[in-house]
Amino acid sequence: MAKTLIAYFSHAGQNYTHGGIGYLEVGNTEVVAKKLHKLVDSDLFYIDTVKKYLDDHMEKIAAAKKEYEENARPVLTAKVENMDEYENVILAFPNWWTTMPMALFTFLESYDFFGKTICPLITHGGSGFSNSLNDIARLCPGARMKEGLAIHGDDVEKSDKALEKWVEKLGIAL
Repeated sequence: MAKTLIAYFSHAGQNYTHGGIGYLEVGNTEVVAKKLHKLVDSDLFYIDTVKKYLDDHMEKIAAAKKEYEENARPVLTAKVENMDEYENVILAFPNWWTTMPMALFTFLESYDFFGKTICPLITHGGSGFSNSLNDIARLCPGARMKEGLAIHGDDVEKSDKALEKWVEKLGIAL
């Protein structure tokens, strides 16, 4: 049976939520990744950066913009030691500055995804996937990309049915 990895980047703290700035004890993408992990026979990997982002929402946005403009590659705290064993990679991340966080660029450039299936899942505040699908395709030549799922951050807690339908559509092991 094909092994599946759920690799996710998430950020707690201040966040745009329900039309204003609120505080999240657990980031939206982490909530979704853990819901998926309960649905799919998988391993879970948190994509974490050495340099931590501030909890303040406006400062986090400014940092994301700066990284994007500089085409930065933040250093990650850990690597997936056995990436070759995974056939399917569910890649979960928030939309930061028209694409995925630059930490995802670091992650994707750290491995060979040739022949692997990537299943993208994004949490967002209204902009959906933006440029992230094109960026994933560019960074992972030879990978197969399945249809992604975009979940609005305000809908994360009630996303169970959408996640179940998406997993069924993907056809990965439950």
